[in-house]
Amino acid sequence: METESEPYVRLATLRQLHQVVAELNTARSLADTLQTVVDGIVVGLGYELACVNLVRPDGDLVVAAFAGDPSAEALITGRVGSRASWERRLSMGESWDGLRFIPHTEGWVLIEDDVPQWHTDGPDPRFEDEWHPEDRLYAPMYASGGELLGVISVDRPRNGRRPGAWGREALQMYAFQAAIAISNARLRANMQRALVRLEREQQALRASEESFRQAFEYAPSGMAIAEMGGDQHGRLLRTNDALCRLLGRPASVLRRYSFSDLVHPEDIGTLLRTSAEGGRAELRLGRRDGTYVWVSLRNSVVADAADGPRFLLTHVEDIEERKRHELQLAHRASHDSLTGLPNSAELRARLGARLCRRPQSVRASAVEALDAAFEGRPEDGIAGEHGFPADGFTDPFDLPGGADAGPYDHHVHTVAPATDIDDGTKGLAVLFCDLDGFKSINDRFGHHTGDAVLIEVARRLTTGVRDGDTVARLGGDEFVVLADGLGAADAADLAVRLRNAIIPPIRVDGRAVRVGASFGIGWASCGMSADEVLRSADQRMYIEKRSRSKAHRRAG
Repeated sequence: METESEPYVRLATLRQLHQVVAELNTARSLADTLQTVVDGIVVGLGYELACVNLVRPDGDLVVAAFAGDPSAEALITGRVGSRASWERRLSMGESWDGLRFIPHTEGWVLIEDDVPQWHTDGPDPRFEDEWHPEDRLYAPMYASGGELLGVISVDRPRNGRRPGAWGREALQMYAFQAAIAISNARLRANMQRALVRLEREQQALRASEESFRQAFEYAPSGMAIAEMGGDQHGRLLRTNDALCRLLGRPASVLRRYSFSDLVHPEDIGTLLRTSAEGGRAELRLGRRDGTYVWVSLRNSVVADAADGPRFLLTHVEDIEERKRHELQLAHRASHDSLTGLPNSAELRARLGARLCRRPQSVRASAVEALDAAFEGRPEDGIAGEHGFPADGFTDPFDLPGGADAGPYDHHVHTVAPATDIDDGTKGLAVLFCDLDGFKSINDRFGHHTGDAVLIEVARRLTTGVRDGDTVARLGGDEFVVLADGLGAADAADLAVRLRNAIIPPIRVDGRAVRVGASFGIGWASCGMSADEVLRSADQRMYIEKRSRSKAHRRAG
């Protein structure tokens, strides 16, 4: 009988080993590589059965490939053995360098464990190195880092004998090459999966970019991308057609600007206070024709990549119509619907803006103000250490009389002349006007004529005052004029001019009607309320009206 120690047998085995190892490197997928491994053992290494038990991610081993017996292959392929059972097997029996041999005399204890196995009964060996059907020979495969990749299991040597030193070395060499082939196949599979995943991500990115481009370019409202940070912060990099149409400028021109270059000078503070992330603002942007349009800006931050540069994405919505409507509503709320003059509420607001609660005549000196700020605090029972209040330092500007009081405030106090004689003092004159004879016109000719008279009187009063003066309608036939910077003589002269402007006939529907006017001159002064000022002017008007006879009151 030929033995493997004979040189020509070794040479033949070496040739077969070289051939099957070469075939390992031609397999493309992991499954092909595993099947090539077991086929090579059956074809080239002289075993009738071979299988590969591959380590799964959870550590257990699965029968991944089988060769030599279709029945056995169908029975155990895909079945799983626990890692603990395999570690037990690899620690039993005899160690043949890198192999593990478990003779049938010891392997009977493994029949009931959970490792998938295939064996047949047979007679006891007739000689010492004869192979028994229940003998087990394993060739563990390790990766370059030392972790277990899997285990090759072989059975039924064709010569019926346990492998000798050369056969063991050949199987060990083959297991080493198989481990390399399996690692390479896994690497190729991982690379292929990564490439597929990368391609899908790139396709998704391209689709996302195209979707963003279309959403950006064809958005019905304005969109812009601007630089964020650095010297060029806020410079427009890209604008869509809607924004170009809104501002009347082509995209090539807009790239020369930032929003700070386009915003209305009065709104630059609003723009600077707008947060980059999620910030909103309503402001005016300049058009090419020099006009301004009201827009709503909404900011968000986008990045090219996870660690790439960040940009400012700004949504620009045209709110010109809404703002115009809001201004119209505000004007209606503050102006008389018939004459278009400021109404009573607006008059009181303008007058109240010029007044404070502290009379000019009793302003405290700096020392007195500081004394007043701390006067009586310890007795209140709320003082802290060093005489300051327990809830913090009292602002020396927060003095009795409110926020408008104190020697250091910037409020310009409104003063009134001491008498009706002009002493050179200039103040805010309040002329209260009541029409004479208006009721008889309403009664005789109807409200249509009366309304026309009120509109004309409002026009004549507005024409007769300076820019910056206020003409308001309190209601009915009562008007008020606010004229700042006048002395007593100036105010009296203005009242005469306005009365003379009202007296000329007013033509309504081909009919001439006339009204007269009585004026009362009051003076606004800090320490008074708006109602007190108006009441004072009203009282003076009635005094002036009673002082003139009816013959001097021109009426229709």
